[in-house]
Amino acid sequence: MRRAAIVASIVVLAAGRPAGQQPGQQQGDRFRFRTGVELVNVTATVTDRNGRFVPSLTREDFIVYEDDEPQAISHFNSERVPVSLGIVIDTSGSMEGEKFLAAKRALNRFLVDLLDPNDEVFLYRFDAHPELLEGWTSDRQRVLRAFNRISPRGGTALYDAVAEAVPMAQTGSRRKKAIVIISDGNDTSSQTSLRAVQQLIRETEVLVYAIGIDGRETESTAGRTSPGPPRFPIPVPMPFPGRRPPRTLPPPTQPYPPHYPQPGSGNYRRGYSDAVDVAALRDLTDDSGGRTEIIRSVRDLDPATASVADELSKQYFLAYPSRGHKDGRWHTIRVEMRRGDGYVVRARRGYIAS
Repeated sequence: MRRAAIVASIVVLAAGRPAGQQPGQQQGDRFRFRTGVELVNVTATVTDRNGRFVPSLTREDFIVYEDDEPQAISHFNSERVPVSLGIVIDTSGSMEGEKFLAAKRALNRFLVDLLDPNDEVFLYRFDAHPELLEGWTSDRQRVLRAFNRISPRGGTALYDAVAEAVPMAQTGSRRKKAIVIISDGNDTSSQTSLRAVQQLIRETEVLVYAIGIDGRETESTAGRTSPGPPRFPIPVPMPFPGRRPPRTLPPPTQPYPPHYPQPGSGNYRRGYSDAVDVAALRDLTDDSGGRTEIIRSVRDLDPATASVADELSKQYFLAYPSRGHKDGRWHTIRVEMRRGDGYVVRARRGYIAS
């Protein structure tokens, strides 16, 4: 049975056949996360002080550490390879209006104009429950038709959606694997905890990106700021003539609105807010080597998705021989540059040696 390599930083950007690959062997098989590890694979994004991608780097420019010990880089590449990409879009009620229209426009350009024809995609939506709209396909119009049939509604089960999308992305046939999340609010409906999703991501080779729409500053099609949840204390209605002035009642103990986080639930710790949960999104993306981008207006959604597509085509692939860990523990990875003051390197922070 063919032994496989574990991708320690998901979006693998190496083109061509890796050293040692036999004729007829599919790259996706060699780099799939399984028990038995030959290589630890790392994808690095290198930018300058202005956030621009740094091209033309070589193997000698990089130093890779595992558990703070330097490793010998055995494979290196900087060419683009096809991507297995999952798109996970928030279709809860808070997305209704201009945000949803902007999401449709951005998705259309992302799929049709920015991705390579050899890339494969799937599409998840989520409101109070996640739903797979379209499985793996290279037919972009099929995906767009599926998305155009839905309307925003209900709560926000972000963690449940990511928990389903990450394992599916792991099954992609392309060596590079990633998901892109688009959401505008806190998780309010998931059965899965944030910690459980973090652990799941660490056990796969999937790079996670997130684009958060700040709901506090986004306007609806009516031109008014999107309303937030009712705030407590609640003022009593104006009194009839001759009665006392209105007073403020304490918060009711029951019932809470059904789509708001309940006290004691996993999602109540940050409280309900229309604003996107930046900390939670970063918890999902940063260990994988991906990133979170927060936009203040729906007009910025299209350039934000374009930025993700651009990054997926401009990364460095490095691999080093595995140290043979099979202890089920988290092993840290750190990538540094030998030269280039001010360069910023973003890569997967580690892997679980299954």
